[in-house]
Amino acid sequence: MSNASPTSDANASTRLPRSIWVLGFVSLLMDVSSEMIHSLLPVFLTTQLGVGALVVGLIEGAAEATALIVKVFSGVLSDFWGKRKPLTVLGYGLGALSKPLFALAPSAGFVLAARLIDRVGKGIRGAPRDALIADIVAPERRGAAFGLRQSLDTIGAFVGPSLAVILMLVWASDFRAVFWVAIVPGLAAVLLLCVGVREPERPPGERRENPITRENLRRLPRAYWWIVAIGAIFTLARFSEAFLVLRAQQGGLPVAYAPLVLIAMNVVYALSAYPFGKLSDRFSHAKLLALGLIALIAADVAFAWSAHWVCVWIGISLWGLHMGMTQGLMARMVADTTPPHLRGTGYGFFNLVSGIAMLLASVLAGLFWEGYGAAQTFIAGAVFSALAIAAILLRRPERS
Repeated sequence: MSNASPTSDANASTRLPRSIWVLGFVSLLMDVSSEMIHSLLPVFLTTQLGVGALVVGLIEGAAEATALIVKVFSGVLSDFWGKRKPLTVLGYGLGALSKPLFALAPSAGFVLAARLIDRVGKGIRGAPRDALIADIVAPERRGAAFGLRQSLDTIGAFVGPSLAVILMLVWASDFRAVFWVAIVPGLAAVLLLCVGVREPERPPGERRENPITRENLRRLPRAYWWIVAIGAIFTLARFSEAFLVLRAQQGGLPVAYAPLVLIAMNVVYALSAYPFGKLSDRFSHAKLLALGLIALIAADVAFAWSAHWVCVWIGISLWGLHMGMTQGLMARMVADTTPPHLRGTGYGFFNLVSGIAMLLASVLAGLFWEGYGAAQTFIAGAVFSALAIAAILLRRPERS
């Protein structure tokens, strides 16, 4: 006779697997490491290395686009190989090894090289990690699983800038000293991943084939390609957060407090990602995505209205809210529309298209900023958000 009660069975069915939590804390630690640097990088580039907003946009756009484009190759390889964890470890390892380069950087070109290495690591780990989450968790809990990872990831994204602010104040705005400290949580993330995550066993003798043959790509349904298209338009609207930091500086924010911008945004992001992830398990995906885009339009309007601290902080909060509403949701939507044996490839192509859009978005943001001013940059972002909403209203995916 079984001793398990109906209540304990129900709890077991709703409990997320241990590996999902570990992946979340790995993301948290790596984001602490990365955001200690990235929250200071726009100001470091403009005040210490003497570059303009266009160069900041080019560096950020190239870095983020590299990460997203590399995901297509790592995703395909993880499907062909039938293993996700080794590529995930390699990606996090590269991210950790890139951190000392920022502390040593003598020029903007050196910073670009460090950012590219860091983002190559992010690109290698991204698609296999997301596919691994979808492999580990039951389909009906995917929204909660992706929401939890995003939430823990984002806790790291505000802990990192918080530490950066404290250390900048203690060490009299010594950027390079802060960059050296950022190495520690990055290495801790890699160690935790190696010992704490177990990949699901694959059936013995499972056949391996090239995931990107024409026949296999035809198995990706229309709903998937619709999500890829919406993701590209959405990415054009959501350029690098470096421009949020620069807008706050226009409002008089002191250099040492620049990381507060990302702290505030990521607090809202972290608090909203898991609840909205759970909501996506039972709510219309198309409607929830449209609501997230409306939040982004409201953020752009606040930033465009004025550089006064009230408008800036309203904009930052709304930006964080839209991230919490949409980032885990998009990952969930990709998982729901791709066959298991093509899941890494699906994430890879999604991020390839988004990577091209991210590069274009950040370059356009830098050009608008220098040519027409900050307000027009955010107005352009709002226009692209409106286009994405129009696309959602014109055609919804099969699972809406």
